[in-house]
Amino acid sequence: MRNFTLALIAHDSKKDDIVQLLRAHQGSFEKLSLIATRSTGQIIHERTGLDVTLVQSGPQGGDQQIGALVANGEIDAVLFLRDPLNAHPYEPDVSALLRVCDVHSVPLATNLSTAEAVLHLLAEHPEALGGYHLAAQLIEDLAHVHN
Repeated sequence: MRNFTLALIAHDSKKDDIVQLLRAHQGSFEKLSLIATRSTGQIIHERTGLDVTLVQSGPQGGDQQIGALVANGEIDAVLFLRDPLNAHPYEPDVSALLRVCDVHSVPLATNLSTAEAVLHLLAEHPEALGGYHLAAQLIEDLAHVHN
């Protein structure tokens, strides 16, 4: 079975927040395959020592690269700490990434609270993060009701 892969992205004003999150849960992150947009990943590696696979920076297509990995089933969850108060010229790329996560039922956290929730779910019930376990359980429960 392949290792759980987590994508990490943070707008410039949120890079310190993502580093603090990783430090607070460093033991958990050491067990995962991490992939990040270039500047976010470089900061994470420099400040935490965690191994991170880098794609392009967000403005240079990194969000799209991560979206392609999500679509190919290579990423299990995305932590994207966004700055909702500032406009970004590559907002269509961001929207496309959010949409592809929704289409493929990949958990996506866009702020620290939901990132903590995804991490808690990962630690307690990793099988649920793909969404398929929960969907399969719902279908099974409905089948029992109709029998």
